[in-house]
Amino acid sequence: MRYLLLSLLLFGFKHDYHLSKCMVEYSTPDKAVQVSIQLFIDDLEEALRLEGHDRLALCTSKEAPDAETYLEEYLNKHFIIKVNGEKQKYNYLGKEISEDLLSLWCYLEVEGIQDIISLGVSNDLLMEAYPDQQNIVSVKGPSNQGGMWLFSKGKSTGEVSFK
Repeated sequence: MRYLLLSLLLFGFKHDYHLSKCMVEYSTPDKAVQVSIQLFIDDLEEALRLEGHDRLALCTSKEAPDAETYLEEYLNKHFIIKVNGEKQKYNYLGKEISEDLLSLWCYLEVEGIQDIISLGVSNDLLMEAYPDQQNIVSVKGPSNQGGMWLFSKGKSTGEVSFK
């Protein structure tokens, strides 16, 4: 297994599909919307390169000093949350590499949400880099109500009502 991972890292990992996964959950005790987004590192680096940020070496010992800033700006541009119809500003909490070393998790949070009637998500992450990009978004609200979407280019917005 180690040989396989080492080979993938040394010779480059290429995949025929472009997919991300996102979980959006309202935490009643915290009165917050919490978000986890999983992205392939090579795909994310290509999208950031297209925005003018090259050689970031995300999640490595050689990560560029401004990589977190560029990542946060990119997320703010391509991932939008609306609560009760109003766009929300979220806090970027950070990122971590996945166990397989091929993807990373980004964590976001919107605090101070007292009452949630509806939750909207717009997610066109990586779609400018990969026309076949698909983003799975799972939403869980109060009383475990929720929904799930599969977003693709041209259809990257959804909303779920909890009342």
